[in-house]
Amino acid sequence: MSLAFLLCLLVLFVLAGIGTPIAHSMIVAAVVFLAVKGQDLGLAAEQVIQGLYDSFIILAVPLFIVAANIMNAGTISERLLRFCVALVGRFKGGLGHVNVVASLIFSGMSGSAVADAAGIGKIIIEMMTKGGRYPAGYAAAITAASATIGPIIPPSIPMVMYALVSDSSIGFLFLAGIVPGLMMGAVLMAMNAWIAHRRGFAVDEPVPLRELPAVTMTAFPALLMPVILLYGIYGGATTPTEAAAVAAAYALILAGLFYRALTLSNLYSIFLHSARSSAAVGLVIGAALIFNYIVASENIPGLLAGSLQGLDISPIAFLLIINVVLLLLGCLLDATTIILVIVPLFIPACRALGIDLVHFGVVVVVNCMIGLVTPPYGILLFVINATTGISLRDIIREIWLFVLVLLVALLAMILLPDLVLWLPRQFGYRG
Repeated sequence: MSLAFLLCLLVLFVLAGIGTPIAHSMIVAAVVFLAVKGQDLGLAAEQVIQGLYDSFIILAVPLFIVAANIMNAGTISERLLRFCVALVGRFKGGLGHVNVVASLIFSGMSGSAVADAAGIGKIIIEMMTKGGRYPAGYAAAITAASATIGPIIPPSIPMVMYALVSDSSIGFLFLAGIVPGLMMGAVLMAMNAWIAHRRGFAVDEPVPLRELPAVTMTAFPALLMPVILLYGIYGGATTPTEAAAVAAAYALILAGLFYRALTLSNLYSIFLHSARSSAAVGLVIGAALIFNYIVASENIPGLLAGSLQGLDISPIAFLLIINVVLLLLGCLLDATTIILVIVPLFIPACRALGIDLVHFGVVVVVNCMIGLVTPPYGILLFVINATTGISLRDIIREIWLFVLVLLVALLAMILLPDLVLWLPRQFGYRG
């Protein structure tokens, strides 16, 4: 490991530590590395241009962002929410169950935990806290916890990024996320039911069963979104990037023509917000491409893989160690940075130990999503605090039990790879 690389890391951590955006920190650190090495500073721009130009799959990210923003702006979210209330609102802790089920359904459209929490999550929190039925902190905590499911069930923006750095099949990654996403929803609903009985939360007035068909038909066009998306990919009609374009177009047609919930001014705001979000993500991806070039030039992945080969370590032990490291990093760094900068360091070691990269990718994404609700950083906690005004102290006090059951689900995924790989294997995956 050269002095230039150590200086690069020092600059990165100092800039990030004083609050500089992580993308800017990585770009400046990369320029420092190139300058100390005496290399052409234009290499930084070259790596960004080549990386973005050669990676068609990256185009899926802004398309999924557009689809999610259209879903939030139209009445689609409200229709889906009424369907969830009719489905599970009749049980003890009903609105908590509605919260989780809504995230399971909405995750098939947004691919983003932040979009889930800031969009449909805000509506559910208002429903839960109305009339003092649920404590505000509890409503915010279960909303944050359930939003972590968003990037696990396809489509998934973090999985697109993982596919970029690992050269894994995005189609099989999407399939591998379905069972883990359902498992996360199940453990959150189980914890919600236990807390609801223990605290004596009131049972909400159930929607009459005779109204269920009408509510279902109203939500049915929106429920078709994930079906169309998955059929396009696994039926061979579209690539994942093309499926993202279909999802955005379908959301636009649904909200604008079928539900008539969009105006031209709303559409302008949606595209403007989507462009800003996409630019922010693109900047991080570009910075990560430069940084990954530096890491490769220093042969850091090879050194790590070589050191592991000298140790008598099993694949399960390696996965457990890496997940502890990622959980700790998740308390401080955002998921995008971890996936694009940290995870590529471990991929050669995974190959050397015979760890399936699709299994590893799903575990990494689940781990990063748990990091989004783990104090002190927990970006979803800040998002909900900013959109609802509920104090961080109240949210953090209630979040720990949900983090615990999510960690139990993560441990099951690590120890039982077949839970993750069963569905991809049904569609021909040979990993």
